[in-house]
Amino acid sequence: MNGDLLRTIDVIHREKDIDKEVLFEGIEQALLTAAKKRFGQKESLKVRIDRASGEIQVLENESTVIPIDLGRIAAQTAKQVIIQKIREAERDHIYTEFETREKTIVSGTIHRFEGSNVVVALGRTEALLPKHEQVRGESYHIGDRVRAFVAEVRKLGPKVKIILSRTHPDLVRRLFELEIPEIADRLIEIKGISREPGYRTKIAVHSTDGKIDCVGACIGVRGTRIKNIGDELGGEKVEIIPWHPDPGTFVVNSLTPARIAKVLLDERTGTAVVIVDGDQLSLAIGKKGQNVRLASKLTGFDLNIITQEEFEAGKTDIARRRGLRENEAIEDASGEEGVDAAADSEPAETEEPPRADDASAPPEDEPEQRSSEVGG
Repeated sequence: MNGDLLRTIDVIHREKDIDKEVLFEGIEQALLTAAKKRFGQKESLKVRIDRASGEIQVLENESTVIPIDLGRIAAQTAKQVIIQKIREAERDHIYTEFETREKTIVSGTIHRFEGSNVVVALGRTEALLPKHEQVRGESYHIGDRVRAFVAEVRKLGPKVKIILSRTHPDLVRRLFELEIPEIADRLIEIKGISREPGYRTKIAVHSTDGKIDCVGACIGVRGTRIKNIGDELGGEKVEIIPWHPDPGTFVVNSLTPARIAKVLLDERTGTAVVIVDGDQLSLAIGKKGQNVRLASKLTGFDLNIITQEEFEAGKTDIARRRGLRENEAIEDASGEEGVDAAADSEPAETEEPPRADDASAPPEDEPEQRSSEVGG
């Protein structure tokens, strides 16, 4: 019997990767529960299992050995406790393993479906890919390999619940870290991500080394790197945006591929008026407003896009608002567009009509205007 016990513990240890000491302690606790059921609730009772021989002893007062004949009911109780302890030990081991993998990418095989949810096999355990974490338009089949972001790991009764996501923006972040060594080595930083899963993603990057072209490194030779990431996301379009410390320039960059004529920023309220030529309006807004929506999420500004004609019609009212910084597109030496950032101007009250002296000179407390050019 003792040899069978040791072999059983060894098999469970190898198959479920549970520490042997945890198993021994669980069996001792189970046998103690059975012994108290058999001999009464005596606080002096203890059960010990010899780790080398497997010999079981039930002790009273640390010395008196009680025969191990526990009876059928007590033995059944011991069996139930042992099974429970093994399940708890297995749950704790899985939880410890996947807790460290939370917020990372894992690969698994689609095992089955539970309604609209997908159950993914991850080695010795399973994870759930809920409906709301699936990308619209993607199809899943039993046996398919899938890569997903580990969004949450938590204990739920005797099991560990692992929630996967294919829609989380950090899925894109982790894919970039895996595909682009410069990001993994921290030579390029990811400053922000805005995503509409299955359709389009904008990711802002910045190089900490002036010799490295952050956009070119992310795209790769002939676009191989960005293509691999797009393929992993099911053909989702991924745009690389160069981050800039000046918010006006960053707004201009974020609205690519549209050409921006002018940006009026109100950093106090987090709003911006973006002026474009008439032929660039639909491009700046994007299909169903997607481009401006993603740019707004990426920059943190509430963007309002208008045409030059609309701006000119309300130019006086817009330009006099407190906290606006005007960024005008200019031609640089290469003929490309850049950004000229002018300082804040002090407005009059919005409800009052402009005074005559306002037209000729700004208020005395208006700060001196300053401008700087940034190459496009």
